[in-house]
Amino acid sequence: DEIPTVVGIFSAFGLVFSVSLFAWICCQRKSSKSNKTPPYKFVHVLKGVDIYPENLNSKKKFGAEDKSEEKNKSAMPKNSLHLDLEKRDLNGNFPKTTPKNQSSPDIENLSPKHFAERKKDSVSPDSLKSIASLSSEDKQDKLGTLFFSLEYNFEKKAFVVNIKEARGLPAMDEQSMTSDPYIKMTILPEKKHKVKTRVLRKTLDPAFDETFTFYGIPYSQIQDLTLHFMILSFDRFSRDDVIGEVLIPLAGIELSEGRLLMDREIIKRNVRKSSGRGELLISLCYQSTTNTLTVVVLKARHLPKSDVSGLSDPYVKVNLYHAKKRISKKKTHVKKCTPNAVFNELFVFDIPCEGLDDISIEFLVLDSDRGSRNEVIGRLTLGSSAEGTGGEHWKEICEYPRRQIAKWHMLCDG
Repeated sequence: DEIPTVVGIFSAFGLVFSVSLFAWICCQRKSSKSNKTPPYKFVHVLKGVDIYPENLNSKKKFGAEDKSEEKNKSAMPKNSLHLDLEKRDLNGNFPKTTPKNQSSPDIENLSPKHFAERKKDSVSPDSLKSIASLSSEDKQDKLGTLFFSLEYNFEKKAFVVNIKEARGLPAMDEQSMTSDPYIKMTILPEKKHKVKTRVLRKTLDPAFDETFTFYGIPYSQIQDLTLHFMILSFDRFSRDDVIGEVLIPLAGIELSEGRLLMDREIIKRNVRKSSGRGELLISLCYQSTTNTLTVVVLKARHLPKSDVSGLSDPYVKVNLYHAKKRISKKKTHVKKCTPNAVFNELFVFDIPCEGLDDISIEFLVLDSDRGSRNEVIGRLTLGSSAEGTGGEHWKEICEYPRRQIAKWHMLCDG
């Protein structure tokens, strides 16, 4: 009787020891994980929230400036705003208690009349009051002003861009007479670094205060780069409205002395695009016996630049319509950085009816963009109701079936 009692006691002690050891190991793992910074591939400062990767490799990364270094800078405001990431809603916005339209302390000391000012300079409040006294005619012609700052961190070899705010944006929603603005930023000419801010709802004076840090850019290459800001208004039911753009060539801008506070007037986007969208060479052949349409996308030429100082990455999307309803779609491969692309790609479509009377085909030339929605460079429609060369080309393939007929066509606005 004593032996089972002893075995039971030892078993109980063993179980208690095992459970205690397991709990201790779990606590140690949890504490070690909490001390590690997750390897963010893209992080940035959002309204004072600092996230910084501890270990950086040789690859280019986005990141945020270290919070400890921000405290050591005398020019930074002492009452900086710190928010909790968990308090944001599903859209990435902060609660309504946060004053979105409030300008940052750096902006209050910035005069929009100056090209650029050092962070030590200050401006009298009279200069800012003069901005508010614009006439109604001037406000209609202007698209607003973008305020931002530039800095280079030599210790981390990082280029830092802080998008502070925009003022005086036009209302893109005619019903509410307001906009839902956000900003896309690209570093040209390589277009590798593409970032965007969060959307601020129903405001014409959005205060973003978001910092983007680009690692792995040598200071010697800064002079060769150009910043491209695209100001847009979010639209839930259709394509986002483009308010305007700001282009900042960094040649001649000296960042070795510290942070630069800058402002630029927002201008209409890519005015030069209106001169022409380029041309597309298409070959068509209608097989009446098999009731198929063979489409060959051959070439594109004289395509406009998608970015003001960068080339497009074009590809062609082909849509087949029957009685204004799309029944099939195809697309070509992407051709990198060229205004004169050679595709030579063939597509065969089955026609659901006898003849081509109710059939039309649409060609969309788009610029491939990994960071955002692909932009339509130009459009072409071929069919019996099409005008110009599109209608002539369609008429020829109907009159001469089984013959491959190729023609150049001018692209129209997308």
